[in-house]
Amino acid sequence: MSSIKIALLQMVGCGRDKQSNLAKGELFCRKAHEMCADIALFPEMWSIGMTFFDPAIEGDRERWNNLAIRHDDPFVDHFRNLASELNMAIALTYLEKWRGRPRNTVSLIDRHGNIVLTYAKVHTCEFDDEAALTPGNDFGVCALDTRVGEVKIGFMICFDREFPESARVLMLQGAEIILVPNACTLDEPRLIQFKTRAFENMLALAMTNYASPKNNGHSIAFDGMVYLVPDGAPRDTLIIEAGENEDVFIATLDVDSIRAYRQRESWGNAYRRPRLYGSITDERVESPFIRPDATR
Repeated sequence: MSSIKIALLQMVGCGRDKQSNLAKGELFCRKAHEMCADIALFPEMWSIGMTFFDPAIEGDRERWNNLAIRHDDPFVDHFRNLASELNMAIALTYLEKWRGRPRNTVSLIDRHGNIVLTYAKVHTCEFDDEAALTPGNDFGVCALDTRVGEVKIGFMICFDREFPESARVLMLQGAEIILVPNACTLDEPRLIQFKTRAFENMLALAMTNYASPKNNGHSIAFDGMVYLVPDGAPRDTLIIEAGENEDVFIATLDVDSIRAYRQRESWGNAYRRPRLYGSITDERVESPFIRPDATR
């Protein structure tokens, strides 16, 4: 297959104004299409601009909960129609209506307008506003039909990147590219986390963050291929890093080269010892990691 182009839609949200977020999101998607993107990736929880409620304001939590939407909401349908019109996949993020507390969700809409994968953030920030959310309960990967062929896509959302298990599970399920909607201020250690997740799983990773002043931008993409020549000198896997401003940034990924790299190099799944990793799935939490606000 030829190279695939992922548009990182680095924007400032319009708060809880869903219609304004819809209009701005469409504008940026159309710009991505003009730049020949195959996939447009939104920042985290775009439908409400990654906003939460103020517990000090009476009734604000209920008003916030009422902003949650289902897959058949007109907001989602609008972007399904847009994806079909533009012949471009769209990774759309929103506050999802759910049983009890809502979820922080992304749906991957293919270029035909079909939802082919929906993922809810597994590692919600329970020490912060996201305690109001229901965590997701699974990671998933799908084969996305693009204009240049199929590619296997998985998702992490923001805090998911802090846990190497997230990307590892996606790799084990066959992901070739991980897309990451994000909403936080990104410093060097966190940017390096994205680079590391790509390297240790031999896959590409593309992340979209909110622009300044909501966050600080720095949407970024890595291809994960450290050694293009076996036993050769290491290379920088950075494909693109945005500044802090609003814009559409294109990450061009050579999927054929990534696949060839995965065939020959030693990371990934070939030399793992899963029988020795039982403690990774042990539910017990010992000091100093006990947190009263954490759930399992």
